[in-house]
Amino acid sequence: MYVGIDVGTSTVKAAAFDSTGRQLAVAARPVELSMHGGYVEQDMDEVYGAVVAVLDELTSTVTEPIELAGLTGQGDGVWLVDTTGRPVHAALSWMDGRAHELLDQWLADGTFETVFRRTGSAMFPGCPGPLLAWLAAHDPKSLDAAAHALFCKDMVFQRLTGAPAGTDVSDASMPFLDPRTRSYDNGVVELLGLTRRRRLLAPVSDPVATAETHGEGLPAGTRIANGPYDLPACALGAGVTEPGDGLLIVGTCLASLVATTDLDLSGEPAGLYISLDRPGHWLRAMPAMVGTAALDWVLSTTGVRHEEVDALLAATPAGANGVRVLPYFAPSGERAPFVEPRLRAELTGVSLESTPADLIRATCEGIGYAARHCLEAAGLTGSLAVCGGGTRSPAWMRLLADVLGRPLRVVEGEVGARGAVLAAAERYGVPLDAAAWTRPTEVVEPDAGRAAYYSAGFEDHLGRLAAARGRSR
Repeated sequence: MYVGIDVGTSTVKAAAFDSTGRQLAVAARPVELSMHGGYVEQDMDEVYGAVVAVLDELTSTVTEPIELAGLTGQGDGVWLVDTTGRPVHAALSWMDGRAHELLDQWLADGTFETVFRRTGSAMFPGCPGPLLAWLAAHDPKSLDAAAHALFCKDMVFQRLTGAPAGTDVSDASMPFLDPRTRSYDNGVVELLGLTRRRRLLAPVSDPVATAETHGEGLPAGTRIANGPYDLPACALGAGVTEPGDGLLIVGTCLASLVATTDLDLSGEPAGLYISLDRPGHWLRAMPAMVGTAALDWVLSTTGVRHEEVDALLAATPAGANGVRVLPYFAPSGERAPFVEPRLRAELTGVSLESTPADLIRATCEGIGYAARHCLEAAGLTGSLAVCGGGTRSPAWMRLLADVLGRPLRVVEGEVGARGAVLAAAERYGVPLDAAAWTRPTEVVEPDAGRAAYYSAGFEDHLGRLAAARGRSR
């Protein structure tokens, strides 16, 4: 069998597949996020313990020999470790907002735009550049104690295998990697005031190794590959490899990705270019900060259960009886397809006659409009795949097809884990039928009438967004 490990922000999963790509079993464990005063952190030992636990469960459920394993996980943030991969500080999550004032300064003085023009990375508070600069100013002792500033999957890989610290080109893409040379741009490191901390950046390669013999998670000698991180892994797992084709991940983060061979660093600085294992190929990524998390907040506030969503969407007409939601709920604002650290969500058109169903439909429509904005900015011209937790709602998928005005290739199951296996197979030269592995579960077609309605609604969304951005500055 083939094993994919996906170390997510709130859940760690491991999935087993047979040689045809059929998903055999999944094991999952939740992990905690600590949120306080704009700080968002995770306990690295808890995260690693969850990885070992899901692998132990999976390998006890499916007992076939493991051909190879692929590892993916959440990107960005800062995971400070010693030479053995053990933590020297709690992991700073990609959701962390402590560096927003620093980013405000870089937006104002031109540093932000300069970095984008050199690397294709539009920084946001939770990416390594601002976080490392914040630590250098406010907690230099933690940086002094660290051997490396890794990403989540890199920490797990080092501890599973005992391999030297390293990362792959996808995680390295934000914000220090020159996408043309596929090496760190030391001028950007200097620009962000981090020359003294340059040693913390992990070497970039296509990491492969074998599991160690300490009995944690994988049998000794199992071949394992590290990366790409979760966004490009999902693109691989959904079969998004041809230029112009796109993927929408309806998860905690609302991520829009478009495959491209064109590196265009002009236009409004936003999102990033994710370098891939194949030189000359990138994903133009517009990862909005909040996807299903926005709906979760509305459901919690209204007391509605997730299993009621489909029925409520069916009970309310397109346009949600005039209720509108700008779905920018993240404490650190928005990062795609624009950067506004202080932007916040807005709810309008509510009256005493409004119902929970109106609020829920308006939220789903607002998330759809945000996705359309991101996909258009990323250059979508081909087919569109969709994956993530949101695909479990058939009514939301129909709504999204209408809002986006295009068919959706729905890909269910553990798509990131599937992509991690396909990446591992490529690195090890193991032949797998990628088309069979990435076949969609279904295709959801848009309704022509509702698509026309939502096309006009999208223009209204852009107008309300422009006004909100003006108020946030």
